[in-house]
Amino acid sequence: MRFTETEIHGAFIIELEPHADDRGFFARTFCAHEFAEHGLTTKIAQANGSFNNRRGTLRGLHYQDERAPEAKLVRCISGAIFDVLVDMRPGSPTYLRHVGVELSAANRRQLFIPELCAAGYQTLADDTEVAYQVSEFYTPESERGMRYDDPLLGIAWPLPVTEISAKDAAWPLLSREEVRP
Repeated sequence: MRFTETEIHGAFIIELEPHADDRGFFARTFCAHEFAEHGLTTKIAQANGSFNNRRGTLRGLHYQDERAPEAKLVRCISGAIFDVLVDMRPGSPTYLRHVGVELSAANRRQLFIPELCAAGYQTLADDTEVAYQVSEFYTPESERGMRYDDPLLGIAWPLPVTEISAKDAAWPLLSREEVRP
């Protein structure tokens, strides 16, 4: 695997290194030794998947607070997504900054999202499926989120939103007090 750190400390784009033969290829998508060498958590508490019918569907932005923080390893296994992470770590030099990465079945990239970073994605194709591993169990009382269209974040989603859950549409806007100069 090739690890490329993004502008957000601890967030990595991970590219597979396929070993090909006449059958196709084989590649590791996770290796505890390689993740540890890059300072990334190797704990996997849950593996989740989501299927999205329509292009433009938006899921997020979610994270769990310091009582049950979770890191995520996200991979698109069918179709394509624009995956966004927002740094919510108090004291981080990139607090409230975001990074967006296209993940697709064709490019086979993964995105490692560190603890206390919000995550969300928009589908770029119909019939898109996403698989992700998380380092902590889902803990409803620790769940936090923010609006995908928050003007203080200024995320440029690639498509108009065609589908979003009522819960994701209702997250509060960030206040100016949360944004430091």
